Amino acid sequence: MRDVRVVYRKYDEKLHWHQWMRYLGEDAFGVWLGAPANSVSQRGDEPVVTQEQAHVQLFPRDQWFTAIFNDEPRRTEIYCDVTTPVEFSEDVVTMIDLDLDVVKRRDGTIYVDDEDEFAEHQVKYGYPADVIATAQKTCDWLVGAVANEEPFLTVYKTYLDKIR
Repeated sequence: MRDVRVVYRKYDEKLHWHQWMRYLGEDAFGVWLGAPANSVSQRGDEPVVTQEQAHVQLFPRDQWFTAIFNDEPRRTEIYCDVTTPVEFSEDVVTMIDLDLDVVKRRDGTIYVDDEDEFAEHQVKYGYPADVIATAQKTCDWLVGAVANEEPFLTVYKTYLDKIR
């Protein structure tokens, strides 16, 4: 199993969240990477954060989001970042985080997070109109998709089994 570097940046290219994950495979939904329990991630140059539960992450091709699927008992089951389309190389995946997040709690609650940050960064970073529109459209779609569509229902569980 090879390791892949995951690198999120903000629109000004500033380093955001980053970590190493294990390549688990690719299917019709995209590239799947996983991190076992007690793996670490880091935001920018802040101290590393230990992730107590295993998680897998989906990096779709030609889509404007990424998705994290957390193992139990973590309260957040699914966490989708609205991003620019992922850029893939052999050992690195990178994208621009566009602030909007769609979160599904383990109790089934779904909500949009960081709408205030999205509005602020539109001005601060000068997001082009097409980026704003596509990010909002993707966010709106994700709200329904995480409740009703694959890979958000069962597909991800196969990959969680692999990383456990």
